[in-house]
Amino acid sequence: MVVCIVHFEDSCCDYRPCTLPVRPEDTDFGQVASRPSPSLSCFKTGIKNKRHFVDHRRVLVRGGHGGDGVSCFHSEPRKEFGGPDGGDGGNGGHIILKVDRQLKSLSSVLSQYQGFDGEDGGSKNCFGRNGALLYVRVPMGTLVKEGNEVVADLSHPGDEYVAALGGAGGKGNRFFLANDNRAPVTCTSGEPGQERELFLELKTMAHAGLVGFPNAGKSSLLRAISNAKPAVAAYPFTTLNPHVGIVHYEDHQQVAVADVPGIIRGAHQNRGLGLAFLRHIERCGFLLFVVDLAVPEPWTQVEDLKYELEKYEQGLSERPHAVVANKIDLPQARANLPTLQAHLGGKAIALSAVTGENLEELLLRIKELHDEHMAASLAQGHQLFRW
Repeated sequence: MVVCIVHFEDSCCDYRPCTLPVRPEDTDFGQVASRPSPSLSCFKTGIKNKRHFVDHRRVLVRGGHGGDGVSCFHSEPRKEFGGPDGGDGGNGGHIILKVDRQLKSLSSVLSQYQGFDGEDGGSKNCFGRNGALLYVRVPMGTLVKEGNEVVADLSHPGDEYVAALGGAGGKGNRFFLANDNRAPVTCTSGEPGQERELFLELKTMAHAGLVGFPNAGKSSLLRAISNAKPAVAAYPFTTLNPHVGIVHYEDHQQVAVADVPGIIRGAHQNRGLGLAFLRHIERCGFLLFVVDLAVPEPWTQVEDLKYELEKYEQGLSERPHAVVANKIDLPQARANLPTLQAHLGGKAIALSAVTGENLEELLLRIKELHDEHMAASLAQGHQLFRW
């Protein structure tokens, strides 16, 4: 079985920024204020600059300013009264958020964007050029909020949202020509672009979500079934950033499994990491409840996890799921297994993420849940989510 991981890092490091000229046609996804140019030390040292996972961002967007209209009159030999021929200014460019399936984090989104301005009008009825559209790439699953209101949900490939409109171009004096005003001198200035403060919030798009209390072994389990590399250690701590691992099956199916940072009792009241990461579970088609089999009464963890999910969003705990009893390699865990199976009706998958014991049963169960989720989505007419 072959596995791979979605990485949240880039290799550009120790660089000297250089500013290159920017043309409108270069701005398909225009984050082009400056382009880094790697120096030789980057290749000599091999140091990597990690780009951390970012799931929320405040962005200030301003549409391009409209070009000004022009007031002028036609001038030509032997044509004394040529009339007004001032052209209109071009419209300012819009700023558009667009889903890019290659992005998995908001780390590449800048804090502010300025749209391209329209050109001023010219003589001889020449209109100014419109400002180029500025596309901002965002990952799939991005919510766009203005204040407390959700204005867009970019959850499908190719989704777009106009974040800021460009200003209208001004009118030249040709526009004001009328029967009762044959020589107008009036022209108008271009309007400023729309300015908005938006909040981008990413809800991780994954087929399966690993849900469990801190130190239940979720990160170790994700490392065992994929090439994901969340931090693990021999002492108690909790992961602070979500990780997504991709499991490839023999029939070319790909299942995305998200390691959601540890939930604690009272998380629905924003205790601990709280609401910051509970929202990542909303987009998961099915759940994997990971419990520490070595603790006393491990079955209470399943009940507590379902309670926190249900308090956060009604019906979330009722999604298709499997219970994973981790750390079966420990003696006290083996002693707790019969009691746990009795409480859950024999539905728990006992395994060890460290030794790899019984991982095959978990992978088969993940594939079954994935196939059921895909079939249900097709029956409801939903678009299939694929990595």
